[in-house]
Amino acid sequence: MKLNEDIIVTTKNTEEAGRSVLERNIDQVITEQDFWKKFRSGRQLRIKHGVDPTNTFLHLGHAVNYWKMREFQELGHKVIFLIGDFTAQIGDPTGRSSSRPELSQKDIEENAKEYLSQAAKILINKPSLLEIRRNSEWYDKMKLADFLRLAKRITHSRLIERDMFQRRIKKREEIYMHEMLYPILQGYDSVMVKSDLTIIGSDQLFNELVGRHYQELSGLDPQVIMTTLITPGLDGKEKMSKSLGNYIAIEDTPKDKFGKVMTLPDSLVRSYFVVYTKAPLEEISGIEKQNPFEAKKKLAFEIVKLYHGEKEAKKTQTYFEKTFSKKEIPSDIPSIKILSGEDWIGFLMRNKFAKSKSDAKRLIAGGGVDLDGVKILNAAEKAKDGVAKIGKFKFVRLEK
Repeated sequence: MKLNEDIIVTTKNTEEAGRSVLERNIDQVITEQDFWKKFRSGRQLRIKHGVDPTNTFLHLGHAVNYWKMREFQELGHKVIFLIGDFTAQIGDPTGRSSSRPELSQKDIEENAKEYLSQAAKILINKPSLLEIRRNSEWYDKMKLADFLRLAKRITHSRLIERDMFQRRIKKREEIYMHEMLYPILQGYDSVMVKSDLTIIGSDQLFNELVGRHYQELSGLDPQVIMTTLITPGLDGKEKMSKSLGNYIAIEDTPKDKFGKVMTLPDSLVRSYFVVYTKAPLEEISGIEKQNPFEAKKKLAFEIVKLYHGEKEAKKTQTYFEKTFSKKEIPSDIPSIKILSGEDWIGFLMRNKFAKSKSDAKRLIAGGGVDLDGVKILNAAEKAKDGVAKIGKFKFVRLEK
């Protein structure tokens, strides 16, 4: 696939626009001098976004980068959505204490398709602003001698500096050679797509610095690296994670997004406004002085509006207020059939309200399940007809 020619874009590349991009959700820029040089050039910048489609799960933490890319798209710049179909077969060692399992090509393609469909809900999906590439385009054709020449241009001591490798060394855990070579492959991607800029979480900083290294060796201007802010998940402790269950997913319904925001610790409301909404910063500045419950409702409204539109946000807020403030049972709750002889543990697990038996028991023991307004006290009790409230915000109608 031939790279597009540079497109001159000058109408929106103002100093004010550049400062606006840097104002919000940016942790660090490497380097700001390089950024302004590229931004003031007046040409369309190429924003590399590499994805190894090892899974299909995207949450609001991931979305921070996509919204920042969207800002650049609105200024006329192009996102190069790079599917790491070759590198996914190796597995990025970032944050891993062991080697990733190998994926089939079929799994990689299916994951890539689903991942892109979620990202496209945020990015502007037009050929002039979004270009889809795969790194198998060059790695499937690369000869071993060519790769060895790449490997000769970086030292073992530099690669082993990577923080997760240092942690494994201290714990006497294995580091495999393909993991050591991964930063070279990700770095060389920046050369092949002629990346001007990449927007990443701080965990990818090492790999993208290797990209700058290879670009300079190739005679290219090194890419600018922007790292974005990371906030704790809904539990207020660890960053958002599927395994921890402390996330708001891109694919969550408006009601689920709204309900999850309402469980947020009060101390995180302001940072969530800044990082996860488009509300003007001047409106956010005094949010801590407001009633925490009302502030969370405003936050939930802004998040739902961003992903589903203002009409849906108003509808969802009305649903929440009727259901949880006025204690009304919603009229549009889903119906679920009870299996013969099924107890509450089985019901909760089968319908994915709980991840395990122990999780279901904890939910019931904590008063998290009631039927027609009466708390369920015995996890082994048989499920019966009625309207069940599960957790704080989920209603379902049980039927035989």
